[in-house]
Amino acid sequence: MKCPYCGHKDDKVLDSRSIRDDEGIRRRRECNGCGRRFTTYEQIEEMRVLVVKKDQRREMFDRSKVLKGMVTACEKRPVSMDQLEEASYQIERAVYNLDERELTSNQVGEMVIQKLRQLDQVAYVRFASVYRQFEDVTQFKEIVDVLDTP
Repeated sequence: MKCPYCGHKDDKVLDSRSIRDDEGIRRRRECNGCGRRFTTYEQIEEMRVLVVKKDQRREMFDRSKVLKGMVTACEKRPVSMDQLEEASYQIERAVYNLDERELTSNQVGEMVIQKLRQLDQVAYVRFASVYRQFEDVTQFKEIVDVLDTP
């Protein structure tokens, strides 16, 4: 590792700690050239997944957008932020486990709908009504009928 102070390429690791639930490592290092200390971070480079929008635009998958949509759907509902963060993390893991370079926004939206169905039925109906762009009451009835089936 090149020292950020003197450019020397030899150092020693003084301390290593895992960060973010063992998804990375923080290392405290000391340069063997100048003796100054610095910190480095090491993490797995995830495969980049693009989401293909309805208008065919592509953008990087962003877990924070998933979380934001779930938070909005669960507003004033008895669902904790911890539950929503865990659900969004599980969706992110599922996206990367598909091992696809591109997913449609519909695929991601369906993952969100399934998680919300498990968490809170009202939030599920809220999200589904916006996501699927309900236009009349019969579509609400259909989604509620789905809740009655196991």
